[in-house]
Amino acid sequence: MHLDVQDLRNFYYRNALGREAQKVLRGQMLRLWPEAQGQMVAGFGFAVPLLRPYLANARRVVALMPGPQGVMPWPPGMANVSVLCDETLWPIETGHVDKLVVMHGLEASEQPTAVLDECFRVLGPGGKALFIVPNRAGLWSRSDETPFGYGRPYTSRQLETQLKKHNFMPEQQVTALYQPPSRRRFWMKTGPMWERLGHSVSALMSGGVLMIEASKRVQAPSGPGERVRVPSPLAVLGNAEAKPKPI
Repeated sequence: MHLDVQDLRNFYYRNALGREAQKVLRGQMLRLWPEAQGQMVAGFGFAVPLLRPYLANARRVVALMPGPQGVMPWPPGMANVSVLCDETLWPIETGHVDKLVVMHGLEASEQPTAVLDECFRVLGPGGKALFIVPNRAGLWSRSDETPFGYGRPYTSRQLETQLKKHNFMPEQQVTALYQPPSRRRFWMKTGPMWERLGHSVSALMSGGVLMIEASKRVQAPSGPGERVRVPSPLAVLGNAEAKPKPI
């Protein structure tokens, strides 16, 4: 189920826990993708909290918001780049996206297979996607205090299996949001410490969110094709050394 866009906006922009989550997730994304100079960047679901760093240098930024969720203008004070769309039919030409961020889009959809097909369609050759979903083993998927407590949580293996079925090649995986999803002052104040601790002992602690970077895998052409006959080097040399025939 998709949350209403107003609830998502209130969490990320008017809630201290949401602003901290935005900061942590954006920081992890920028470690993977520090820039997008001259590229087309798209976000699907509610990815706008992460897209601002690319507004200055990207060739184009577009925020796709699915119909069941609703849309809001973004970014404030600038030309709007957000658009309401069918979650399985995006208003983007095939193969035009260089970087795609999917957050609150895959786990909330009732048609995840069709969403992944659309992700694959819009990415260009060499394009990369970043899928951000609730971690089934983490605390955030068990609390409805945050948007990550809604929809379908994943394990890393489940998400990677789904991506491979849709011709994506998982490349890097990051977990984030190790602090408990609580607005209590102690947990909020110690949030950065939990993030550092979680990344250093990730085998023992489960982050609340999975972030998997995947590239578009293009299949090599199959079939007989057109055969090209290449002469044998020995035959070429033999012809060169052959004596000319008398006329």
